[in-house]
Amino acid sequence: MSSLILLPIFLPVISGAGMLISSAVSKWKERPELGTSGLKKLHILTVAVLLVSAIVAVCTAWSGDRSLTLFYLMKDIPIYFHIDDIGRLFVTLISIIWVAISIYSFVYMKHEGEERRFFGFYLVVYGVLVALVFSGNLVTMYLFYEMMTLTSMPLVLHNGSKEAIMAALKYLFYSMCGAYLGLFGIFFLYKYCDTLAFVPGGSLNLTLLADHQGIVMVAVFAMLIGFGVKAGMLPLHAWLPTAHPVAPSPASAALSGIIVKCGVLAIIRTVYYVVGADFIRGTWIQTAWMVLTLMTIFMGSMLAFREPVFKKRLAYSTVSQVSYILFGLSALTPTAMTGALLHVVFHAFIKCTLFLTAGIFIFQCGKTRVEELYGIGKQMPKTLWCYTFASLALIGIPPTSGFVSKWYLAQGALEANIGIFSWLGPVVLLISALLTAGYLLPVTTNGFFPGKNCAQTEWRKQEPPYRMLIPLGFLALMSVILGVFPNPLIRFFSQIASSVM
Repeated sequence: MSSLILLPIFLPVISGAGMLISSAVSKWKERPELGTSGLKKLHILTVAVLLVSAIVAVCTAWSGDRSLTLFYLMKDIPIYFHIDDIGRLFVTLISIIWVAISIYSFVYMKHEGEERRFFGFYLVVYGVLVALVFSGNLVTMYLFYEMMTLTSMPLVLHNGSKEAIMAALKYLFYSMCGAYLGLFGIFFLYKYCDTLAFVPGGSLNLTLLADHQGIVMVAVFAMLIGFGVKAGMLPLHAWLPTAHPVAPSPASAALSGIIVKCGVLAIIRTVYYVVGADFIRGTWIQTAWMVLTLMTIFMGSMLAFREPVFKKRLAYSTVSQVSYILFGLSALTPTAMTGALLHVVFHAFIKCTLFLTAGIFIFQCGKTRVEELYGIGKQMPKTLWCYTFASLALIGIPPTSGFVSKWYLAQGALEANIGIFSWLGPVVLLISALLTAGYLLPVTTNGFFPGKNCAQTEWRKQEPPYRMLIPLGFLALMSVILGVFPNPLIRFFSQIASSVM
């Protein structure tokens, strides 16, 4: 039944809205915070809603192509849902990550407070994300893209400090500006495309396009820049290192693992499902796009290498790593796109592991800076091992997942007819991998081997509760296992890439 598409959208949105109303009423009536039994009920409700929504979303997505028109915004522009292979990929990834982070959050948010408000918005954002990935045309995607920004912003400003409020406003300003650039492009594509629905290979009308290619190219490039804001691409990447240090660690994991990928999703939909790769291939758009992605990869890695604040270092890392994906997409070859889609999945698991590890360091010890983490492996060996496996995967050490995606990205660049970028791309990826090792592995080496200055220190075990450690271990394990057994994903993503080229 196509109407099942609506259940994983409206169930978490309505449930989350109920939590937010309950939280607002309690404050208005000056009732005390939730007690132990109240928190337990809140956690049970949250995980029940998420599990039901996630199971329905994934099962509905994989049961075949489904379509549903919700209503008509204008006579020829419906708010329309359609499930295809890209939707299946993203809804499965989002569902797994969202459930894992929620379990971790039940313990962590005791440290932050205001649990009802946090989990209310957390559920609402999940419903909006499902609607976004199930969107069947550009206008529907744009609607839920904007809603994703508005509903996820409260996760950034959760603690209410001046820094958090300013970071949330910066996130909002950058995201809205980027979305408006996307809307500018949609205005032109509406005129020159047969349909705004997502069609593999695109739907540009070459007859209508005659004599107007220049303005359409400008519009498409504006969309790449605009949607690239959410993905952290130069020149509008600065919201990421501002938002991550002040947001609760579960929110940072969700932002870095999932929210930034929605910018990637919007670019995939624009380039491969509306405009078509042939329209961009060999033009100044492709050249400028590749230049921006490679500059972002290098700049993000360098800034991460120099950054002493741990979560900010991971934020700069996200800026760099997500542009690996964008570089693969900009090469416009099936092999490179396969590598990009692989990195979408692998980076989500890896970066969530790293941010949740940073949250444990804050929750257990209050440590936020890299130089404070000497000997942390003596206190939390299980946690640091999870961090280490994820770090090796992000660097791209075989047989971890990062090696597989980077292999395909490099091969795709070498196969492509993109001039200097055929060899420059792999060179920049290799330099970035070395820098990644330089900013991630010292935490491991200094954590397990703190040196002579700490030789007389008596280390007290401070491992986190198992409700934090289990999701962390699961995400770290996935970072490695997906690299050992990548073939099902490779076949699926190769099929997607071949269908849109």
